[in-house]
Amino acid sequence: MISITAIIKSKLENIQEVQILLQHLVSETRKEAACVRYDLHTTENVFILWEEWKDQAGLDIHNNQSYLQDFIKQSEALVASPILVYKTAQIL
Repeated sequence: MISITAIIKSKLENIQEVQILLQHLVSETRKEAACVRYDLHTTENVFILWEEWKDQAGLDIHNNQSYLQDFIKQSEALVASPILVYKTAQIL
């Protein structure tokens, strides 16, 4: 199992637009065969994607999906800082 945490900090004036883009990304990603979990959380203008993938091959497929690439391009001008993506390992 592969765990990913992505942190997206929206500009204050773009919170709704970023959320709409993320909701589309989540709905499409959850259809992928290797997707175990793809949850969206928020606090103020920060969005957090909590992801779990069956394997690296499935994650690689996800990373090349047009809807993910579109989200990255469309959100560039809407975010306050670069998107942070952490590939993590569970300790406990």
